[in-house]
Amino acid sequence: MKQLYLQSFKLKATSNNRNMKDVKDILDEAQEKMDMAVMYLEESLAHIRAGKADVRLLDGIRVDSYGSMVPINNVAAVTTPDARSIAIKPWDKSMFRVIEKAIIDSDLGIMPENNGEIIRIGIPPLTEERRKQLAKQCKNESETAKVSVRNARRDAIDAFKKSVKEGLAEDAQKGGEEKLQKIHDKYIKQIDDMLAAKDKEIMTV
Repeated sequence: MKQLYLQSFKLKATSNNRNMKDVKDILDEAQEKMDMAVMYLEESLAHIRAGKADVRLLDGIRVDSYGSMVPINNVAAVTTPDARSIAIKPWDKSMFRVIEKAIIDSDLGIMPENNGEIIRIGIPPLTEERRKQLAKQCKNESETAKVSVRNARRDAIDAFKKSVKEGLAEDAQKGGEEKLQKIHDKYIKQIDDMLAAKDKEIMTV
């Protein structure tokens, strides 16, 4: 009888341990969420025009190619011949009008020039007022990313508390939370650095 009880106790303990997340699982999950926040910010900042030609400004524009909506770089060579212009050379002449219309209809706010060989987009210099607006937009995007990083930390702390109830040693929880804070701080610094670099880009005349 005693042996049966011990066996069932062991089974219960191993099943609890199986369900319990360990420190590494919790930290990996938090880091994955923080990575996503930084990737989202990178993407958002790339699409904010900073007075300098960047082919990524066209990323959000889709054109109709044989019934499929595709990015412009799927149907044309897209380059930046200088800091103030983007050149688009369609591989198929029939795409000239389609690409031109898609750019005009987009929220890029720049009228393309078409000479029959190349579609050119001239990037006008930013006004002081526009620079301030863009800097504010970048700050808002970085705040959104920071909130996501903080939320990931909070979720991880909750997961540690739950695991302690399920049998995780309190020392392991404490060590895990210290590591978590370091990971959190690293990502917050990365976000601040990305914002500073974008601000510099916007404010450079």
